[in-house]
Amino acid sequence: MIERTPVLNLVTHAVLFIGLAIAFVPMWLVFVAATLSLQEINTPPISLLPGSHLWENLAEAWTRADLGVKLTNSLIMSVAVAAGKIALASITAFALVFFRFPGRMTAFWLIFITLMLPLEVRIVPTYAVAANVFSPYQTILDVTGLSWLWQQLTGAELALEWNLLNSYTGLVLPLVATATGTFLYRQFFLTVPEELMEAAKMDGAGPMRFFREILMPLSITNMAALFTIMFIYAWNQYLWPLLITTDRTHRGTAVMALRQLIPMSGDSTGGGVPDWNVAMAGCLIVVAPALLVVALMQRFFVRGLIASDK
Repeated sequence: MIERTPVLNLVTHAVLFIGLAIAFVPMWLVFVAATLSLQEINTPPISLLPGSHLWENLAEAWTRADLGVKLTNSLIMSVAVAAGKIALASITAFALVFFRFPGRMTAFWLIFITLMLPLEVRIVPTYAVAANVFSPYQTILDVTGLSWLWQQLTGAELALEWNLLNSYTGLVLPLVATATGTFLYRQFFLTVPEELMEAAKMDGAGPMRFFREILMPLSITNMAALFTIMFIYAWNQYLWPLLITTDRTHRGTAVMALRQLIPMSGDSTGGGVPDWNVAMAGCLIVVAPALLVVALMQRFFVRGLIASDK
């Protein structure tokens, strides 16, 4: 137990206040900038009080970046990635904890090591696979001579191809695997009493029924915590959607659309004067869904991370 003293309370509150200021001040500046006119935002020093042009700037940002389509794409991508990560992580952790097979711990550590290989490190091979998912299988068929044999027997060339570019599948599938989620679910499943599994067996429940009807209801808070983390992770993705989509009009994401709002020399709407007010309004629109998810899931998120009694 930590003894509470007036000095410790003062230091704790000071640290919390500094952290709040670090997190809040940039967001306040973005909000203020989004409420100013073009002349006001380019006249130093910038005002720290909101202006009266918020809705005008929001409408301009929404129209210029076509945020209706982009937000829809980001929402589909983020929800699919978060749901896919939860499904894959839970079933993987279930296999690692409740099944005994050779190489079980080796498989776990191989999964855990992938934390050191983020998407940015493996972006080139991931793109090559997404461009043609069947490329490795085609190489195997070519090396073994099976594709030549097929051509000799049928007279048709065997060419396997599955292109994921400019598709929701391409946006989602390479981001679904998660070592973080597997580790989180594994640590929770290790706390489940073995007697619970034995009782399920005695009642005639198979492995999948035990997983579906007992483990999943018990891990609701873990699921909510993982969903929140992975939704924000997918929502903030920029490099992968930028690489996988060439049809930016129909498959672009909201974060990518912010690039269209960044003032560049000679292309701003203010005759060469950068309209940062519109860009900041676009930032408010793009960050709003992520903040809403965090606000709605905060209680479950905290409970899923700190709860020790399951």
